[in-house]
Amino acid sequence: MTLLVFIVSLIGAMSLGVPVAFALIFCGVILMSFMGMFNTQIIAQNMLIGADTFTLLAIPFFILAGELMNAGGLSKRIIEFAITFVGHIRGGLGLVAIIAAVIMASISGSAAADTAALAAILIPMMARAGYNVPRSAGLIAAGGVIAPVIPPSMAFIIFGVAANVSISQLFMAGIVPGLLMGLSLVITWMIVAGRDNVETLPRAPWTDRWQSIGRAAWALGMPVIILGGIRMGVVTPTEAAVIAAFYALFVGMVVYRELKPRHLLGVLIAAGRTTAAIMFLVCAALVSAWLITAANIPNEIAGYIAPLIENPKLLMLVIMLLILVVGTALDLTPTILILTPVLMPIVIKAGIDPVYFGVMFIMNCCIGLLTPPVGVVLNVVSGVGRVPLGKVIRGVWPFLIAQILVILLLVAFPSIVIVPARWFY
Repeated sequence: MTLLVFIVSLIGAMSLGVPVAFALIFCGVILMSFMGMFNTQIIAQNMLIGADTFTLLAIPFFILAGELMNAGGLSKRIIEFAITFVGHIRGGLGLVAIIAAVIMASISGSAAADTAALAAILIPMMARAGYNVPRSAGLIAAGGVIAPVIPPSMAFIIFGVAANVSISQLFMAGIVPGLLMGLSLVITWMIVAGRDNVETLPRAPWTDRWQSIGRAAWALGMPVIILGGIRMGVVTPTEAAVIAAFYALFVGMVVYRELKPRHLLGVLIAAGRTTAAIMFLVCAALVSAWLITAANIPNEIAGYIAPLIENPKLLMLVIMLLILVVGTALDLTPTILILTPVLMPIVIKAGIDPVYFGVMFIMNCCIGLLTPPVGVVLNVVSGVGRVPLGKVIRGVWPFLIAQILVILLLVAFPSIVIVPARWFY
C-alpha cells in the first residue's frame, strides 16, 4: 500500500504541474502522514543533510567549467580541430559533430551546454553545405547526450551520492560505453547520410592541421588533466572539478583571450542558476529517499519481481525498460533521484555490479533527453539551431535507435563495461 501511496502522490503532484522538487517534498509529506510519523523536522534535516555533502561540490564547479569553456572559446577550437581532420570526407561535418561531442563531453559533462555549442556552430554550416537539416539537428542532439556518460559527468556524481557508489569508478567505467555511443552514431550517420549530395570542405593541408592541434591543445588538455588526476589518485572528483573550472578560466582569459572580465558576471549567474536548480532537486529527493527506506518500498517492489532476481540479465532488461518509460516524462536528474533509492537495493540483492548498473542507468536516462514530451536536448537543438521541434524529433530517430541498441548490447554483455572499468581503475 505504501508503494501505491508513493506513486499516486508523486505522479499526481507532477500531473498538476507542480515542479519536480516540490512534488518530491509533497510526496514525502504524504508518505509521512500515511505512516503516522509526520514531522516537519524530518523534512528540514534531510534537506540539509542532502546539501551538506563534500562530493556534491563537484557539481557547481563542473557546471562553471562548462560555462567558462563555451564563453572562453574552447568549444569553438575543438570544432575547428575536428573540421581540419575529417571535414573533407563525404558526410564529414556529421563526423565533426560526433568527434567534437565526444571531446566536449570529456570536458564539461553537460548535455545541454555541449549541444547548444555544437548546434550554434554546426547547424548553419551543415545547412549551407546541403545537409538534411532535421537529420543534422537530430545527430547533434544524439551526440550531445554522450556528455553525461563520458567523464567528468554530473549525472555520475548525483548517482554516486544517491547510491553510495564510488564516483571515481563510475567515471572510469563510463569511458568505453560513451565511446561506443559515439561509434554507433558514426556508423548510423554514414548509413543514412553517406549518399546525400552535399558539398564537402577542401582537404586541409597538414600545416593547417598542425596549427589546429596547436590552437586546440589547451582545450584538449583538460580531459587529460581531469581523468589522469583521478585515475592516478592525485585528486578526487570534487578537486578535479575545481581544477577544471580554474583551468577553463585561465585558458579563456589568458591563452585564448576571448573571455573578458565583463563576461564573468553572466557566466557566474548562469552557472549559479543551474547549480541552484540541481541542488534543490537533490535536497528534496533526499527527503523522499529517507522515507522510501523507512517505508520499506524496495522490499515491497522486490517481492513483485522476485522471479527476476534469479536472472540478472532479464532483471536488467526490465529495469532498463522502466527507466526508459520514466525518462520520457522526467528530466535526467529527477529520474536519478527518484529511482535510485528504489532500485539499488534490488540490484544489490540480484548480485549486479553497482558500478555497471550506474553506467547503464545513466545511459538509459540519456535516452530520455531525446524523447518527447520532455526531451530537454531536443528543445535545446530546436531553440539554438532554429529548427522546428517536430523536424528535430523526426531527424533524431535513427540515432536514437542506434543508442538503444548499444544499451541492449551492454545488457547482454556486461563485461564490455566491467572489464575496461577495472583496467582504467
